[in-house]
Amino acid sequence: MTFKNGIEKFIEIFKRSNLSISKFASLIQKDRRTVTSWIDNISDIEPNNDVKNKICQVFRYPDFIWDDGCTGEEFIKSITQIPQKEVRIIDEDYTGRLKYIIDLEKNRRFVIQAQFPGPMYRDSAVQRVYKTKTNSEIEELKQKRIDQMLRYDYDTTEWYSIKSILSFCFASIGNFYTKEEKLRVLELMYELFNNNYNKKLFLFDSYSRKIYGTETTYISINVKQKVLFFKSPIESVFIEIRNKSLVERMHKYYSSPIEAPSHVNFLESVKILKILQDALKYNNSIAQAYETINRTTDYGELFYNNLSIDLQKQVSQPKQGQKRN
Repeated sequence: MTFKNGIEKFIEIFKRSNLSISKFASLIQKDRRTVTSWIDNISDIEPNNDVKNKICQVFRYPDFIWDDGCTGEEFIKSITQIPQKEVRIIDEDYTGRLKYIIDLEKNRRFVIQAQFPGPMYRDSAVQRVYKTKTNSEIEELKQKRIDQMLRYDYDTTEWYSIKSILSFCFASIGNFYTKEEKLRVLELMYELFNNNYNKKLFLFDSYSRKIYGTETTYISINVKQKVLFFKSPIESVFIEIRNKSLVERMHKYYSSPIEAPSHVNFLESVKILKILQDALKYNNSIAQAYETINRTTDYGELFYNNLSIDLQKQVSQPKQGQKRN
């Protein structure tokens, strides 16, 4: 098929969506009857620009799919393949990856961390958690990044799952930190984030929704340059995305108190860092730390969600009026 007019293209996009007419109509904000008239070739009036723009926005298609010259195989290719200029594979050695991160996060950063603590805080407070051989250039780059991160005026927004910070503090499996090292990390981060509006720390509940990937990989969003990157499952590879709408959508998702996963706001997150630090200092259990968080903050429910079923039976129920964001 040549797909020369807008209705033919509309029908093909609908078929490939595998959605019901009602769901498709709601996504593009048109009534079901109008959508049906296009699909059944009852109407010969082409979708207007609002509909076409909405389809491109929802399905992240390039605007040129509606051009008269975009027909046949070119049209199919445009709605089935990712534009190469929007996705780039960063396959470098360790030095190249470090330089890439430092350059992209030179002035500010907005990151969803794979685990607590972030590597810069880990490497500042603890020596050689992961014992790998490095050369002098790598050590200089790592120190440059640490110095950048530790500047009081460096703008950073960081998201960690509640699960990851509780695992850091209390897990007995897969935990490479001694008690003293944990206390140093928590103290360093508390001093950096406390009363510093250049640095915002958010703790989110990864059990509140089906959130896949955000607690297993490092995601860095630069909304000003309209670029984000994340670590692939292959250690030496980063995936760079330059799709403007996707970058803005990701940033908006984690910047919006309503849309973001249930989380502790950045002021209370610092307070909870201190509670966890004291729990470790006085050898309190995870259950005792939860009781303190539940009693002294409005976010006990989020931490309760991250306890095992057996632990939930042993602790107090979250107090009434808990906040979810």
